[in-house]
Amino acid sequence: MRIKKKTLLNILLIAFVLSFFVTPLGHQGKLFLNRLFSFSPPVIAQAEREQITDYNWTLKDPEWNFFNFERSRGKVVFMNFWASWRLPSEAELKSVQALYDRYGDKVDFYIITDEERPPVEEFLAKNGFTFPVTYLIIGERAPVVTEEPPRSYIIDKDGYVVVSKDGIADWDNSKVYALFDELLGE
Repeated sequence: MRIKKKTLLNILLIAFVLSFFVTPLGHQGKLFLNRLFSFSPPVIAQAEREQITDYNWTLKDPEWNFFNFERSRGKVVFMNFWASWRLPSEAELKSVQALYDRYGDKVDFYIITDEERPPVEEFLAKNGFTFPVTYLIIGERAPVVTEEPPRSYIIDKDGYVVVSKDGIADWDNSKVYALFDELLGE
């Protein structure tokens, strides 16, 4: 029995598609596609920006100690809500790491999850992420919307929300760098 060329191509195509569902190659492929289709986040027009006036928000640092968001009043803040089990979050964190590597000493970074420490630390080590993780306290009142990761914000020194992005974004690009340079220069 001889297999036709078209039949063989169809079998190979089906095998390739199935590999996205049942193999580690599929996970890496989905990460790649999420990154490929993520774009620079839109900046909110100056007249439409909302201001955070209440910085009284309790969080936990990487050592699981409580601290208050008040410490970031008057500073440029990058905030990203993520979950290790959400593929879009995992895909986005690579560009968040690049942004942290570039501005970590100039901007207050809040890479926030509501998960427990052990799985988060394992996830960070597995992926080589070095940014500090902040832990959300469930039920604590927050100055921004915290549901459904990934969700990100950039807040200027005066507390205005300059970027509010629901879903994945590419944070490692010249447009974002120019925005941070502008906000830090003010």
